Parts: sequence; structure tokens; C-alpha cells
Amino acid sequence: MGPAIGDILPLALGIAVSPIPVIAAILMLLSPKAKGTSLGFLAGWVIGVALATTVFTVVSSLIPAEDPDEAKPVVGVIKIILGAVLLLLAAKQWRSRPAHGETAALPKWMSAIDTMTPAKALVLGFLLSALNPKNLVMAISAGVVIGPAALTTGETVATVAIFVLLAVSTVLVPVLAYLAASDRMRAPLEALRVWLVQNNSTVMSILLLAIGVASIGKGIGSF
Repeated sequence: MGPAIGDILPLALGIAVSPIPVIAAILMLLSPKAKGTSLGFLAGWVIGVALATTVFTVVSSLIPAEDPDEAKPVVGVIKIILGAVLLLLAAKQWRSRPAHGETAALPKWMSAIDTMTPAKALVLGFLLSALNPKNLVMAISAGVVIGPAALTTGETVATVAIFVLLAVSTVLVPVLAYLAASDRMRAPLEALRVWLVQNNSTVMSILLLAIGVASIGKGIGSF
């Protein structure tokens, strides 16, 4: 279980540091319906990450078991392909970063957050987590690690739970902190939102590059 957790930590971080859902959560916390929409968004975010990770863990567990000392070409090829996809996503993010002195623009759909209902916020959280290409790659990669790891059912559930908790932590923590102390958290959250908007592409490109290279390296090592 320990090695599997060690391998999924960078992947969970890849989802956790995604600026867009954090920005969306912060905007909801600063909106008139802060409590309902933020909790709805958090629920959708958790469900999406948990569902995607669980599905790919179950699917990857169907890969035939192999001797730990033998080569694992199937897993190796999957990891190399996923690593290559992450490198392509990193390049796309890098090209989309704002030029020096230019202010980054928010996605147009974020302008509707002030009028969003809790139900719509839940759907938005689910879509951003379960159907986001980058998050899907991270969930697939985590499933490829957890599924074939020869863990017991309890260890598999615990490992998936750890992955999900870490992956959603950057949305979970601001929501809980704001609900506990809304007046004190408003200024820090606004400052964080501004920074994330401006540095979204740069942060994600560097992170995706690092995880993509690591995935390709582990894939090569599986042969």
C-alpha cells in the first residue's frame, strides 16, 4: 500500500493545484449565496474525482497479474501514453499564459457564478472534476497505479480515499475555512483569487511537465 500511495501523491497534487476550480470556489464564497453554492460545488468536485478514480481503478485491476520481478509492458505503455498526453497539455498551458504586463482573463462562464444555485454549482463541480481532460489523465494514471498493485479491498478503498482527499483539498480547505470564519477569510481569498487568475497557465504547465516526465520515466522502467 505504501508504494502505491507514494506513486499517487504527485497525481493527486496535479488535481489539487488546478487553479480554475479553486478560483470558481472562491468566487462562490464571495457571492451572495456563498454557503449553498460553495457546498454544492464542493460536493460535485468530490463526487467527480472519486467516481473517475474508482472507475479507472476497477478497470485497471482487470489487467492480468504479473510477477513483480518481470517486465510489465501493458502498464508501461499506458504510463508512457499518459505521460505524453500530460506533456502536450503542459505545452498548451504554457502557450496560453498571458504576456508580460497583460492581465489574464477569466473564463466567461464564471460571470454567472453570482446567480448560480446550489444544484447548478454541484453540476459544475462534477463537470470540472470528472470531465476535465487533465483531471481524467490524472485519475487514469492513479487507477493504473492502484488497480494492479495487488492490494486488499480495504487497502484499495483506503488508497483511493487518500487520493481523493488530497486531490480535493485545495477546494475543501477554503470552503471550510470560509464557513468557519467568513469575515476574516474574505480578504485572503480575494488576494488568492487574483494571484491564481494571473498565474494559472504557468503553474499548470510546470506541474504537468514534471508529472508527465515522471510518468514516462516510470513507463520506461516497466519494460
